[in-house]
Amino acid sequence: MPLLRRSASPSSPLAQAAALSRRQLLRAGVLIGGAAATAGSLAACGSGGGGEALAAPSGDPTSALQGKTLKLMVNQPHVVAFRDLLAPEFAKQFGGKLEVTAIPYDQLTSKQILDVQGGAGEFDVFDYFYFGLGALVDAGALVDLTDYIGGDSSIKTDDFLPSIYDVYTQLDGKRYGLPFDGDTHVLYYNVALLEQYGQQPPKTWDEYDAVAKAITEAGGGKVYGAAVLGQQVPMILGCSFINRLAGYGGTLVDADGKPTLTSDAARASLQHLLDVQPYALPTPLQVGFDESNSAFLQGTAAMIDTWTDLGLRANDPANSKIVDGWGVVPLPVGGSNTTPRTALNAGFGLGVSTASKEREAAAAFVAWATDSTRNLLLASYGGSGIDPNRTSVLDSPDYAKASAPATEVIATGLRGNPLPWPTDAQSPKRMQDLVDQLALALSGSQDVETSLSKAQEAWEQGA
Repeated sequence: MPLLRRSASPSSPLAQAAALSRRQLLRAGVLIGGAAATAGSLAACGSGGGGEALAAPSGDPTSALQGKTLKLMVNQPHVVAFRDLLAPEFAKQFGGKLEVTAIPYDQLTSKQILDVQGGAGEFDVFDYFYFGLGALVDAGALVDLTDYIGGDSSIKTDDFLPSIYDVYTQLDGKRYGLPFDGDTHVLYYNVALLEQYGQQPPKTWDEYDAVAKAITEAGGGKVYGAAVLGQQVPMILGCSFINRLAGYGGTLVDADGKPTLTSDAARASLQHLLDVQPYALPTPLQVGFDESNSAFLQGTAAMIDTWTDLGLRANDPANSKIVDGWGVVPLPVGGSNTTPRTALNAGFGLGVSTASKEREAAAAFVAWATDSTRNLLLASYGGSGIDPNRTSVLDSPDYAKASAPATEVIATGLRGNPLPWPTDAQSPKRMQDLVDQLALALSGSQDVETSLSKAQEAWEQGA
Protein backbone atom coordinates (compact mmCIF):
# COMPACT_ATOMS: atom_id res chain seq x y z
CA MET A 1 0.00 0.00 0.00
CA PRO A 2 1.10 3.56 -0.54
CA LEU A 3 3.79 5.15 1.55
CA LEU A 4 3.25 8.71 0.32
CA ARG A 5 0.87 11.30 1.64
CA ARG A 6 -1.81 12.77 -0.52
CA SER A 7 -1.08 15.97 -2.42
CA ALA A 8 -4.54 17.42 -2.89
CA SER A 9 -7.31 18.45 -0.55
CA PRO A 10 -10.31 16.12 -0.36
CA SER A 11 -12.44 19.21 -0.95
CA SER A 12 -10.82 19.93 -4.31
CA PRO A 13 -13.02 19.68 -7.43
CA LEU A 14 -11.21 16.58 -8.62
CA ALA A 15 -11.57 14.85 -5.26
CA GLN A 16 -15.26 15.70 -5.18
CA ALA A 17 -15.64 14.35 -8.70
CA ALA A 18 -14.35 10.94 -7.61
CA ALA A 19 -17.84 9.77 -6.79
CA LEU A 20 -19.62 11.26 -9.77
CA SER A 21 -21.44 8.89 -12.03
CA ARG A 22 -21.65 9.55 -15.76
CA ARG A 23 -25.06 11.16 -15.32
CA GLN A 24 -23.76 13.38 -12.51
CA LEU A 25 -20.80 14.44 -14.62
CA LEU A 26 -23.14 15.42 -17.43
CA ARG A 27 -25.18 17.56 -15.08
CA ALA A 28 -22.13 19.10 -13.46
CA GLY A 29 -20.46 20.15 -16.72
CA VAL A 30 -17.02 19.19 -15.39
CA LEU A 31 -14.10 21.21 -16.73
CA ILE A 32 -11.48 19.15 -18.50
CA GLY A 33 -8.22 20.54 -19.80
CA GLY A 34 -9.45 24.07 -19.16
CA ALA A 35 -12.56 23.70 -21.32
CA ALA A 36 -16.10 22.77 -20.37
CA ALA A 37 -17.03 19.32 -21.59
CA THR A 38 -20.43 19.47 -23.20
CA ALA A 39 -23.08 16.89 -22.53
CA GLY A 40 -22.88 15.78 -26.13
CA SER A 41 -19.14 15.09 -26.06
CA LEU A 42 -19.39 13.21 -22.79
CA ALA A 43 -22.27 11.08 -24.01
CA ALA A 44 -20.26 10.15 -27.06
CA CYS A 45 -17.37 8.88 -24.97
CA GLY A 46 -19.05 6.80 -22.29
CA SER A 47 -21.98 4.50 -21.80
CA GLY A 48 -23.29 4.20 -18.26
CA GLY A 49 -23.40 0.66 -16.91
CA GLY A 50 -20.04 -0.56 -18.19
CA GLY A 51 -18.10 -0.72 -21.43
CA GLU A 52 -18.46 -3.25 -24.24
CA ALA A 53 -17.05 -6.73 -23.77
CA LEU A 54 -13.70 -7.94 -25.09
CA ALA A 55 -13.78 -11.39 -26.70
CA ALA A 56 -11.66 -14.28 -25.51
CA PRO A 57 -8.12 -14.18 -26.91
CA SER A 58 -7.17 -16.41 -29.82
CA GLY A 59 -3.73 -17.98 -29.80
CA ASP A 60 -1.04 -16.68 -27.47
CA PRO A 61 -2.39 -13.54 -25.74
CA THR A 62 1.12 -12.20 -25.09
CA SER A 63 1.74 -11.89 -28.84
CA ALA A 64 -0.34 -8.72 -28.63
CA LEU A 65 2.34 -7.22 -26.37
CA GLN A 66 5.29 -7.54 -28.74
CA GLY A 67 6.77 -4.11 -29.36
CA LYS A 68 3.76 -2.31 -27.88
CA THR A 69 3.76 0.99 -26.05
CA LEU A 70 1.04 1.12 -23.41
CA LYS A 71 -0.05 4.12 -21.39
CA LEU A 72 -0.95 3.52 -17.75
CA MET A 73 -2.72 5.74 -15.23
CA VAL A 74 -1.62 4.50 -11.82
CA ASN A 75 -1.93 5.30 -8.14
CA GLN A 76 0.97 7.58 -7.24
CA PRO A 77 2.47 5.29 -4.57
CA HIS A 78 2.58 2.46 -7.14
CA VAL A 79 5.10 4.27 -9.34
CA VAL A 80 7.99 2.13 -8.16
CA ALA A 81 6.04 -1.02 -9.01
CA PHE A 82 5.25 0.05 -12.55
CA ARG A 83 8.20 2.23 -13.51
CA ASP A 84 11.10 0.53 -11.73
CA LEU A 85 10.00 -3.10 -11.61
CA LEU A 86 7.43 -3.91 -14.31
CA ALA A 87 8.64 -1.57 -17.06
CA PRO A 88 12.15 -3.09 -17.34
CA GLU A 89 10.67 -6.60 -17.35
CA PHE A 90 8.15 -5.58 -19.99
CA ALA A 91 10.85 -4.09 -22.20
CA LYS A 92 13.07 -7.15 -21.81
CA GLN A 93 10.35 -9.70 -22.50
CA PHE A 94 8.34 -7.94 -25.19
CA GLY A 95 10.52 -5.14 -26.53
CA GLY A 96 7.76 -2.75 -25.54
CA LYS A 97 7.40 0.32 -23.38
CA LEU A 98 5.24 1.35 -20.45
CA GLU A 99 4.43 5.03 -20.13
CA VAL A 100 3.39 5.56 -16.52
CA THR A 101 1.40 8.55 -15.31
CA ALA A 102 1.00 8.76 -11.53
CA ILE A 103 -2.09 10.34 -9.98
CA PRO A 104 -2.57 11.23 -6.29
CA TYR A 105 -4.85 8.61 -4.80
CA ASP A 106 -7.60 11.05 -3.84
CA GLN A 107 -7.96 12.03 -7.52
CA LEU A 108 -7.45 8.64 -9.15
CA THR A 109 -11.03 7.51 -9.79
CA SER A 110 -12.17 10.93 -10.99
CA LYS A 111 -9.20 11.26 -13.35
CA GLN A 112 -9.91 7.86 -14.84
CA ILE A 113 -13.56 8.74 -15.46
CA LEU A 114 -12.65 12.11 -16.92
CA ASP A 115 -10.05 10.65 -19.27
CA VAL A 116 -12.74 8.51 -20.85
CA GLN A 117 -15.69 10.88 -20.74
CA GLY A 118 -13.78 14.02 -21.56
CA GLY A 119 -12.66 12.61 -24.89
CA ALA A 120 -8.91 12.65 -24.20
CA GLY A 121 -8.73 8.85 -24.18
CA GLU A 122 -5.04 8.97 -23.36
CA PHE A 123 -4.70 5.75 -21.37
CA ASP A 124 -4.89 2.04 -22.04
CA VAL A 125 -4.72 0.59 -18.54
CA PHE A 126 -6.19 1.83 -15.27
CA ASP A 127 -4.79 0.94 -11.84
CA TYR A 128 -8.12 1.30 -10.02
CA PHE A 129 -9.35 1.36 -6.43
CA TYR A 130 -11.55 -1.67 -5.94
CA PHE A 131 -14.09 0.41 -4.01
CA GLY A 132 -14.29 2.70 -7.06
CA LEU A 133 -15.22 -0.20 -9.35
CA GLY A 134 -18.93 0.61 -9.42
CA ALA A 135 -18.32 4.28 -10.19
CA LEU A 136 -16.00 3.38 -13.08
CA VAL A 137 -18.42 0.83 -14.50
CA ASP A 138 -21.35 3.20 -14.14
CA ALA A 139 -19.31 5.77 -16.04
CA GLY A 140 -18.57 3.33 -18.88
CA ALA A 141 -14.85 3.61 -18.21
CA LEU A 142 -13.86 -0.07 -17.95
CA VAL A 143 -13.99 -2.76 -20.62
CA ASP A 144 -15.95 -5.90 -19.71
CA LEU A 145 -13.24 -8.59 -19.51
CA THR A 146 -15.50 -11.49 -18.52
CA ASP A 147 -15.07 -13.44 -21.76
CA TYR A 148 -11.42 -12.50 -22.13
CA ILE A 149 -10.50 -13.73 -18.66
CA GLY A 150 -12.66 -16.80 -18.96
CA GLY A 151 -11.07 -17.69 -22.28
CA ASP A 152 -7.43 -17.50 -21.12
CA SER A 153 -6.55 -20.49 -18.95
CA SER A 154 -3.01 -19.17 -18.45
CA ILE A 155 -4.42 -16.49 -16.11
CA LYS A 156 -5.05 -19.22 -13.51
CA THR A 157 -7.93 -17.44 -11.86
CA ASP A 158 -8.24 -20.18 -9.23
CA ASP A 159 -4.90 -18.98 -7.83
CA PHE A 160 -6.25 -15.53 -6.95
CA LEU A 161 -7.10 -15.28 -3.27
CA PRO A 162 -10.83 -16.02 -2.91
CA SER A 163 -11.18 -13.23 -0.34
CA ILE A 164 -10.30 -10.57 -2.92
CA TYR A 165 -10.95 -11.98 -6.41
CA ASP A 166 -14.66 -11.25 -6.82
CA VAL A 167 -14.67 -8.22 -4.50
CA TYR A 168 -11.91 -6.51 -6.48
CA THR A 169 -13.08 -7.32 -9.99
CA GLN A 170 -16.73 -8.36 -10.30
CA LEU A 171 -19.91 -6.34 -10.51
CA ASP A 172 -23.35 -7.65 -11.46
CA GLY A 173 -21.89 -10.90 -12.69
CA LYS A 174 -19.34 -9.28 -15.01
CA ARG A 175 -15.61 -9.04 -14.46
CA TYR A 176 -13.81 -5.79 -15.22
CA GLY A 177 -10.22 -6.48 -14.18
CA LEU A 178 -7.83 -8.63 -12.17
CA PRO A 179 -6.52 -8.10 -8.62
CA PHE A 180 -3.23 -6.22 -8.47
CA ASP A 181 -2.62 -5.11 -4.87
CA GLY A 182 -4.10 -7.32 -2.14
CA ASP A 183 -4.32 -4.71 0.60
CA THR A 184 -5.04 -5.56 4.23
CA HIS A 185 -3.92 -4.13 7.56
CA VAL A 186 -2.05 -5.63 10.52
CA LEU A 187 -0.70 -4.14 13.75
CA TYR A 188 3.06 -3.49 13.86
CA TYR A 189 4.87 -2.83 17.13
CA ASN A 190 8.34 -1.76 18.23
CA VAL A 191 9.82 -4.61 20.28
CA ALA A 192 12.33 -2.47 22.18
CA LEU A 193 9.82 0.20 23.17
CA LEU A 194 7.29 -2.31 24.46
CA GLU A 195 9.99 -4.09 26.44
CA GLN A 196 11.41 -0.83 27.78
CA TYR A 197 8.03 0.23 29.16
CA GLY A 198 6.98 -3.23 30.33
CA GLN A 199 4.23 -3.79 27.80
CA GLN A 200 3.03 -6.75 25.71
CA PRO A 201 1.69 -6.72 22.13
CA PRO A 202 -2.06 -6.10 22.44
CA LYS A 203 -4.74 -8.61 21.53
CA THR A 204 -7.68 -6.28 22.23
CA TRP A 205 -8.32 -2.61 21.57
CA ASP A 206 -8.53 -2.06 25.34
CA GLU A 207 -5.04 -3.53 25.71
CA TYR A 208 -3.91 -1.33 22.80
CA ASP A 209 -5.17 1.74 24.68
CA ALA A 210 -3.31 0.70 27.81
CA VAL A 211 -0.04 0.20 25.92
CA ALA A 212 -0.41 3.53 24.11
CA LYS A 213 -1.18 5.38 27.35
CA ALA A 214 1.70 3.82 29.30
CA ILE A 215 4.34 4.56 26.66
CA THR A 216 3.16 8.07 25.82
CA GLU A 217 2.92 9.16 29.46
CA ALA A 218 6.35 7.74 30.27
CA GLY A 219 7.92 8.90 27.01
CA GLY A 220 8.00 12.57 27.90
CA GLY A 221 7.12 13.74 24.38
CA LYS A 222 10.01 11.82 22.81
CA VAL A 223 8.11 8.66 22.01
CA TYR A 224 4.42 7.93 21.57
CA GLY A 225 2.47 4.77 22.17
CA ALA A 226 0.75 4.78 18.79
CA ALA A 227 0.58 6.44 15.40
CA VAL A 228 -3.07 6.84 14.37
CA LEU A 229 -3.65 7.76 10.73
CA GLY A 230 -6.43 10.36 10.63
CA GLN A 231 -6.21 12.47 7.47
CA GLN A 232 -9.70 13.21 6.19
CA VAL A 233 -9.80 10.87 3.19
CA PRO A 234 -11.12 7.29 2.87
CA MET A 235 -7.62 5.92 2.28
CA ILE A 236 -6.47 7.18 5.70
CA LEU A 237 -9.14 7.91 8.30
CA GLY A 238 -11.52 5.48 6.62
CA CYS A 239 -9.03 2.66 7.08
CA SER A 240 -8.36 3.52 10.73
CA PHE A 241 -12.08 3.44 11.49
CA ILE A 242 -12.71 0.24 9.54
CA ASN A 243 -9.82 -1.54 11.28
CA ARG A 244 -11.59 -0.96 14.56
CA LEU A 245 -14.98 -1.76 13.07
CA ALA A 246 -13.67 -5.18 12.00
CA GLY A 247 -12.18 -5.69 15.46
CA TYR A 248 -15.44 -4.91 17.21
CA GLY A 249 -17.29 -7.33 14.94
CA GLY A 250 -19.05 -4.72 12.83
CA THR A 251 -19.63 -4.14 9.13
CA LEU A 252 -20.25 -1.16 6.87
CA VAL A 253 -23.39 -2.69 5.35
CA ASP A 254 -25.57 -5.68 6.18
CA ALA A 255 -26.29 -8.72 4.01
CA ASP A 256 -28.85 -6.69 2.04
CA GLY A 257 -26.43 -3.84 1.41
CA LYS A 258 -28.06 -1.49 3.90
CA PRO A 259 -25.67 0.73 5.92
CA THR A 260 -24.95 -0.22 9.53
CA LEU A 261 -23.06 2.88 10.63
CA THR A 262 -25.06 3.38 13.84
CA SER A 263 -24.40 -0.12 15.19
CA ASP A 264 -22.85 -0.71 18.60
CA ALA A 265 -19.65 -1.80 16.86
CA ALA A 266 -19.50 1.43 14.83
CA ARG A 267 -20.02 3.55 17.93
CA ALA A 268 -17.33 1.66 19.81
CA SER A 269 -14.93 2.05 16.87
CA LEU A 270 -15.31 5.81 16.63
CA GLN A 271 -15.18 6.18 20.39
CA HIS A 272 -11.91 4.26 20.39
CA LEU A 273 -10.40 6.70 17.89
CA LEU A 274 -11.41 9.55 20.19
CA ASP A 275 -10.13 7.89 23.35
CA VAL A 276 -6.67 7.08 21.98
CA GLN A 277 -5.99 10.57 20.59
CA PRO A 278 -4.24 11.90 23.75
CA TYR A 279 -1.79 9.00 23.61
CA ALA A 280 -1.11 9.02 19.87
CA LEU A 281 1.35 10.87 17.66
CA PRO A 282 0.05 14.48 17.48
CA THR A 283 -2.26 15.36 15.81
CA PRO A 284 -4.17 12.38 14.33
CA LEU A 285 -6.26 14.47 11.94
CA GLN A 286 -3.03 15.67 10.37
CA VAL A 287 -1.26 12.31 10.36
CA GLY A 288 -0.98 10.53 7.02
CA PHE A 289 1.44 8.06 5.46
CA ASP A 290 4.58 10.16 5.74
CA GLU A 291 4.18 11.10 9.38
CA SER A 292 3.01 7.74 10.65
CA ASN A 293 5.48 5.56 8.78
CA SER A 294 8.39 7.87 9.55
CA ALA A 295 7.57 7.86 13.25
CA PHE A 296 7.41 4.08 13.37
CA LEU A 297 10.52 3.51 11.24
CA GLN A 298 12.51 6.05 13.25
CA GLY A 299 11.49 4.45 16.54
CA THR A 300 9.34 7.25 17.96
CA ALA A 301 5.97 5.49 17.67
CA ALA A 302 5.46 2.12 19.34
CA MET A 303 2.46 0.82 17.37
CA ILE A 304 0.82 1.40 14.01
CA ASP A 305 -2.04 -0.35 12.22
CA THR A 306 -1.26 -0.14 8.53
CA TRP A 307 -0.60 -2.00 5.30
CA THR A 308 1.36 -5.22 5.28
CA ASP A 309 4.27 -4.01 3.16
CA LEU A 310 5.58 -1.77 5.96
CA GLY A 311 7.60 -4.68 7.29
CA LEU A 312 9.68 -4.75 4.11
CA ARG A 313 10.66 -1.13 4.73
CA ALA A 314 11.21 -1.74 8.44
CA ASN A 315 13.96 -4.21 7.59
CA ASP A 316 15.66 -1.87 5.12
CA PRO A 317 18.59 -0.05 6.83
CA ALA A 318 18.30 2.77 4.33
CA ASN A 319 14.83 3.63 5.63
CA SER A 320 14.64 2.18 9.12
CA LYS A 321 16.22 2.46 12.56
CA ILE A 322 14.35 -0.59 13.81
CA VAL A 323 15.73 -3.33 11.54
CA ASP A 324 14.94 -6.69 13.15
CA GLY A 325 13.41 -4.76 16.04
CA TRP A 326 9.73 -4.94 15.15
CA GLY A 327 6.91 -7.45 15.48
CA VAL A 328 3.43 -7.88 14.10
CA VAL A 329 0.11 -9.19 15.38
CA PRO A 330 -3.42 -9.33 13.93
CA LEU A 331 -5.64 -6.30 14.33
CA PRO A 332 -6.99 -6.29 17.90
CA VAL A 333 -10.53 -7.32 18.81
CA GLY A 334 -13.00 -5.43 20.96
CA GLY A 335 -16.30 -5.68 22.80
CA SER A 336 -17.85 -9.13 22.65
CA ASN A 337 -15.93 -10.09 19.51
CA THR A 338 -13.08 -12.53 20.07
CA THR A 339 -12.24 -13.44 16.47
CA PRO A 340 -9.55 -11.26 14.81
CA ARG A 341 -10.53 -9.94 11.40
CA THR A 342 -8.57 -7.77 9.02
CA ALA A 343 -10.06 -5.41 6.42
CA LEU A 344 -9.67 -5.10 2.67
CA ASN A 345 -8.47 -1.54 2.98
CA ALA A 346 -8.44 0.19 -0.40
CA GLY A 347 -6.89 -2.48 -2.60
CA PHE A 348 -6.37 -2.19 -6.33
CA GLY A 349 -7.15 -3.98 -9.57
CA LEU A 350 -5.97 -3.50 -13.14
CA GLY A 351 -8.49 -2.88 -15.89
CA VAL A 352 -8.68 -1.75 -19.51
CA SER A 353 -9.93 1.72 -20.40
CA THR A 354 -12.84 1.80 -22.83
CA ALA A 355 -11.04 4.64 -24.58
CA SER A 356 -7.98 2.51 -25.35
CA LYS A 357 -7.15 1.82 -28.98
CA GLU A 358 -5.01 -1.13 -27.84
CA ARG A 359 -7.59 -3.14 -25.91
CA GLU A 360 -6.18 -6.60 -26.67
CA ALA A 361 -2.67 -5.53 -25.71
CA ALA A 362 -3.97 -3.75 -22.61
CA ALA A 363 -5.90 -6.86 -21.53
CA ALA A 364 -2.84 -9.04 -22.11
CA PHE A 365 -0.80 -6.63 -19.98
CA VAL A 366 -3.38 -6.82 -17.17
CA ALA A 367 -3.03 -10.62 -17.17
CA TRP A 368 0.77 -10.48 -17.35
CA ALA A 369 1.17 -7.83 -14.62
CA THR A 370 -1.04 -9.74 -12.17
CA ASP A 371 0.41 -13.22 -12.69
CA SER A 372 2.21 -15.05 -9.90
CA THR A 373 5.70 -14.18 -11.17
CA ARG A 374 5.00 -10.45 -11.21
CA ASN A 375 3.04 -10.50 -7.95
CA LEU A 376 5.89 -12.27 -6.15
CA LEU A 377 8.39 -9.77 -7.56
CA LEU A 378 6.36 -6.78 -6.42
CA ALA A 379 5.19 -8.14 -3.07
CA SER A 380 8.77 -9.00 -2.09
CA TYR A 381 10.22 -5.57 -2.89
CA GLY A 382 10.24 -2.90 -0.21
CA GLY A 383 8.75 0.33 -1.51
CA SER A 384 6.64 -1.23 -4.27
CA GLY A 385 3.50 -0.79 -2.19
CA ILE A 386 2.13 -4.09 -3.51
CA ASP A 387 0.81 -6.92 -1.36
CA PRO A 388 -0.03 -10.52 -2.32
CA ASN A 389 -3.04 -11.23 -4.52
CA ARG A 390 -2.40 -14.94 -5.16
CA THR A 391 -2.36 -18.05 -3.00
CA SER A 392 0.86 -19.23 -4.63
CA VAL A 393 2.61 -16.04 -3.54
CA LEU A 394 1.43 -16.39 0.05
CA ASP A 395 2.75 -19.96 0.00
CA SER A 396 6.07 -19.03 -1.60
CA PRO A 397 9.24 -19.45 0.51
CA ASP A 398 10.67 -16.39 -1.24
CA TYR A 399 7.76 -14.23 -0.08
CA ALA A 400 7.99 -15.71 3.41
CA LYS A 401 11.67 -14.79 3.55
CA ALA A 402 11.01 -11.22 2.39
CA SER A 403 8.04 -10.56 4.67
CA ALA A 404 9.16 -12.38 7.82
CA PRO A 405 8.15 -12.18 10.63
CA ALA A 406 4.81 -10.92 9.32
CA THR A 407 4.09 -13.72 6.84
CA GLU A 408 1.84 -15.87 9.02
CA VAL A 409 -0.26 -12.93 10.21
CA ILE A 410 -0.64 -11.61 6.65
CA ALA A 411 -1.59 -15.02 5.29
CA THR A 412 -4.09 -15.68 8.07
CA GLY A 413 -5.83 -12.37 7.41
CA LEU A 414 -6.04 -12.80 3.65
CA ARG A 415 -7.15 -16.41 3.90
CA GLY A 416 -9.81 -15.57 6.46
CA ASN A 417 -12.87 -13.40 6.08
CA PRO A 418 -11.55 -9.84 5.65
CA LEU A 419 -14.06 -7.01 5.85
CA PRO A 420 -14.69 -5.54 2.36
CA TRP A 421 -15.75 -2.04 1.40
CA PRO A 422 -18.86 -1.49 -0.76
CA THR A 423 -18.21 -1.31 -4.51
CA ASP A 424 -21.44 0.19 -5.86
CA ALA A 425 -21.45 3.32 -8.01
CA GLN A 426 -21.92 5.60 -4.99
CA SER A 427 -19.21 4.01 -2.85
CA PRO A 428 -16.50 6.69 -3.31
CA LYS A 429 -18.94 9.44 -2.29
CA ARG A 430 -20.28 7.42 0.62
CA MET A 431 -16.81 6.74 1.94
CA GLN A 432 -15.98 10.45 1.77
CA ASP A 433 -19.25 11.28 3.52
CA LEU A 434 -18.29 8.85 6.26
CA VAL A 435 -14.80 10.22 6.86
CA ASP A 436 -16.10 13.80 6.83
CA GLN A 437 -18.36 12.90 9.76
CA LEU A 438 -15.62 10.94 11.52
CA ALA A 439 -13.33 13.96 11.26
CA LEU A 440 -15.94 16.20 12.87
CA ALA A 441 -16.04 13.84 15.82
CA LEU A 442 -12.26 13.68 16.10
CA SER A 443 -12.05 17.47 16.01
CA GLY A 444 -14.58 17.78 18.83
CA SER A 445 -17.16 19.50 16.66
CA GLN A 446 -19.71 16.66 16.99
CA ASP A 447 -20.31 13.78 19.34
CA VAL A 448 -20.04 10.17 18.27
CA GLU A 449 -23.78 9.60 17.98
CA THR A 450 -24.36 12.67 15.81
CA SER A 451 -21.48 11.92 13.47
CA LEU A 452 -22.51 8.33 12.85
CA SER A 453 -26.19 9.23 12.49
CA LYS A 454 -25.36 11.81 9.84
CA ALA A 455 -23.12 9.32 8.03
CA GLN A 456 -25.89 6.73 8.15
CA GLU A 457 -28.37 9.25 6.75
CA ALA A 458 -26.03 10.22 3.92
CA TRP A 459 -25.53 6.56 2.96
CA GLU A 460 -29.29 5.90 3.05
CA GLN A 461 -30.02 8.91 0.87
CA GLY A 462 -27.45 7.77 -1.68
CA ALA A 463 -28.86 4.25 -1.91
